[in-house]
Formats: sequence, structure tokens, C-alpha cells
Amino acid sequence: MTRWGGVVTGWSLVVCLAMAAQAASGPSQVVSTLNGALLDVLKRAETLGYQGRYDRLRPVMTDVFALDFMAEKSLGRHWKELGEDDRKRWVALFRDFTVATYAANFDKYSGQSFELLGEEPGGNETILVKTRVVNPGGDNVELSYRLQQSAPSWRIVDVYLKGTVSELALRRSDYSSLIEREGFEALVTSLRNKITDLVAGRGKRESV
Repeated sequence: MTRWGGVVTGWSLVVCLAMAAQAASGPSQVVSTLNGALLDVLKRAETLGYQGRYDRLRPVMTDVFALDFMAEKSLGRHWKELGEDDRKRWVALFRDFTVATYAANFDKYSGQSFELLGEEPGGNETILVKTRVVNPGGDNVELSYRLQQSAPSWRIVDVYLKGTVSELALRRSDYSSLIEREGFEALVTSLRNKITDLVAGRGKRESV
């Protein structure tokens, strides 16, 4: 997956973006907050390194994504089979993996920019916000975000790669298959291994 300057920079910018996300009044503003954080991290990618990117993205992503909801839905019917301790463990691991995926992939700035293309109804009281990552000298990347309203703001509940492929649906299919073959603990081990690979610069998507 390949996937702003002023007096406010670095960590202060990330905190301001997270606060903006909490106060955002609509789906497009929430996605704009995410895009702003991603672009800031992207421009500083090599200086920050993986851990710096992770630390700056985590608070913003925690605010704009409904990560607990997404963690539950990623397991489908298997969520009901877990005890409370395993549910908490899975939510924490899913959150770490999601942030790690962005921190690992937004690792090189080559003039990319983000465009908001508009909103449309997404069904079941959700809104789709369409965006494009403009990649000079390369292919642009179409991304759509599905958001649902969760007081006091809208939150992202799914990402559509190339505008059409549900990332949450792909994960649910993969995770359910592994649980059915080898059990929940095998899935936990698999995701931890994937995080290790991302930290080491392996297992990334095609660059943004």
C-alpha cells in the first residue's frame, strides 16, 4: 500500500490533528485529519524511522478509526467464541497491527499528495469518502473509507483498496480460515509475526 508547515510541527502537530479528529463534524473532515497525519509522517519518514512513524500515527488512528469495532468484525462469528480476556488481547493486537501496517508502508516521500474526491451513501447508515493518493511518476492509488457515526464523531470502519476491495472483508476471510484450520492462538501468533516483519521492513504492500 502506498499507500502538512507552520509553527506547529512534529509531536505537537499530531496532538492537534488528534484533537481535530475528535471535534470533526463530518466524514470528510475525519478522513482529512487522517490524510494530514499520513502526509506529515510521510514527509518525515526517513528521519522518524519506523518507531517514530508508529508513535505519531497511533494517537490519530486511534481517534479516526473504530478499531475496537473493526477488531470484532474481523473475526466474524468466531468473536462470540472468545472469552473476555482473549477479546481484550485480540483488540490490542489488532490495533497494533493496523498502526504498524501504516507506519511500515508510509516510509518514503516522493512528492505524494492526497485528494478528497467526495462522499456518497455507503448503506446501513454509513458514508463512503473517496480519496486518491497522487503519486508523481507512478500510479495513483484510489482509497475509499467507510465511516459510521459514533458519538461524538464519525469513525472509519473499513478501507477499500483501489476503491472497491474491502480490507476488513479480506481480513475476516483470512482470519476465519486460519482459526478454523489451526485455532485462535495460531492467528495470534501469525499476526505477531506479521508485526515483526513490518518493523523489520518486510511484508509491506506495494508502495503508495
